Amino acid sequence: MVTVDYSPDFERRIKKIKDAAVKEAVKNQIRKIAENPEVGKPMKHSRKGTRELYVAPFRLSYAYLRQEDKVLILSLYHKDEQ
Repeated sequence: MVTVDYSPDFERRIKKIKDAAVKEAVKNQIRKIAENPEVGKPMKHSRKGTRELYVAPFRLSYAYLRQEDKVLILSLYHKDEQ
């Protein structure tokens, strides 16, 4: 199992979410990422090196640092903000 770190942007955005069901869904997806870091969809072009998972209605963006055996949760954003 890998170590999971959170970016300040992610922490700020998750605090703004009031819906407990969405927060629980995010936690479940983070557990899934910790078990298998390559589960998310790999991004292309300027976002190469990052991956995404869908957490309705948001996207959870993260980077898997294979050398350090670590996952950095980058952001949680709405698809329309992309």
